[in-house]
Amino acid sequence: MRFPSYAFDPSTGVATFDYLLDGPEPLRFTETITFPVPERPEVPEAFHRVLDLLHVVAGVSYYKVGAAPRVLAPNPVPAEVAAFFTAVYTDGLAEYAYRNQLAHVLALTVETPGVTPAAAPVEVRGRPLSAVGGGKDSIVTLEILRAAGLDPVPFSVNPNPVIENVNVASGLPALAARRKLDPRLFELNKAGALNGHIPVTAINSLIAIATAVWHGLGPVVMSNERSASDPNLVWNGHEVNHQWSKGVVAEGLLRDAVTAHTGLVDPYFSLLRPLSELHIAQLFAGHTAYDDVVTSCNKAFKLHDPTARWCGDCPKCRFVFLAMAPHMSRERLAHIFGHDLFTDKAQIPGFLELLGVDAHKPFECVGEAEECLVALAMLTDDAPVLVALRAAVPDSAWADASHSDVFTPAGANHIPPAYRKILDEAVSAA
Repeated sequence: MRFPSYAFDPSTGVATFDYLLDGPEPLRFTETITFPVPERPEVPEAFHRVLDLLHVVAGVSYYKVGAAPRVLAPNPVPAEVAAFFTAVYTDGLAEYAYRNQLAHVLALTVETPGVTPAAAPVEVRGRPLSAVGGGKDSIVTLEILRAAGLDPVPFSVNPNPVIENVNVASGLPALAARRKLDPRLFELNKAGALNGHIPVTAINSLIAIATAVWHGLGPVVMSNERSASDPNLVWNGHEVNHQWSKGVVAEGLLRDAVTAHTGLVDPYFSLLRPLSELHIAQLFAGHTAYDDVVTSCNKAFKLHDPTARWCGDCPKCRFVFLAMAPHMSRERLAHIFGHDLFTDKAQIPGFLELLGVDAHKPFECVGEAEECLVALAMLTDDAPVLVALRAAVPDSAWADASHSDVFTPAGANHIPPAYRKILDEAVSAA
């Protein structure tokens, strides 16, 4: 796979990225990303350097069509950037490799034509750009930043009606970028080309960083929690994590790559990294203004009904329902989701999967089995689903469910000290 060129037009905010899958019948693609144009026309050099990274990372969408044995990056880069590229195309595509049985993908090294020295450090200052996905996590981050007086700027890539409604509910002026994949990719997928999950958070994160740089804003603040680093399974001695690009290792690699190539210090981090999903759900419960707009259901995003927010029958819906349940009334919960999942016995097998009973963690953005067990232990009523789940969980599993561990911030993170103080204060006040 090669990366022939990219171009950027500051008058329109449009960047075009070219890709080539070389071979007997070469495949060429062009992706378009449209950035929001700021009032000031100047384009900092750091913006173009972020696009250098984005060009290669966004290429995973086209790489998966052919699973080429070699990936040739276009330019010399610092060692940190080369390491990030390789991780994106191996760890970031591990689920794709597992599902398609492509072991060679895990052994790839993204080749670069040389190594350059790291850029001189530059301090990042300004209002935080806060990524908004429409779910509870990004809402909690947005409200923590707002309460601290930091005047965050909501940001999203290809915002759908759900995200737009969350932005409206926040009352904060938002920025958005548009990413358009080459139409030929969909034609090839329809014809049976190799397909699968990609590390889209890595792509959207670089789009967000480029936007923050161009608009003169501060760091990009994400809302990824500690369970995002937890793998789904191990295959061929390699961890397979559906949420790899949301995990702490990926976050560190991206930060190091951006800093080495642009000089920007602390350009990107996840504010909620030390928290469990269950802890975040507790914090969300204090923000009722979003009850009619919040959603974390990926299936709902794909429906053509703009009013649909929860499908009510997927791992994400079940997990968020279970995580929120200990922290709010069942009436409020049923209002948010449209119905009470704990009265629907058809949901039992899916809940058991979340609890780690007879299955590995679903390939979805869901929390750890321990969190689910703690949530179940906190619920005391006799709803039909809860009764069945308590009976199905083996006695030995309960020993792994520590309420203290789940609700104590912990683990590796990249939060700058000033922002960590803000998080700790928010957690203490909850």
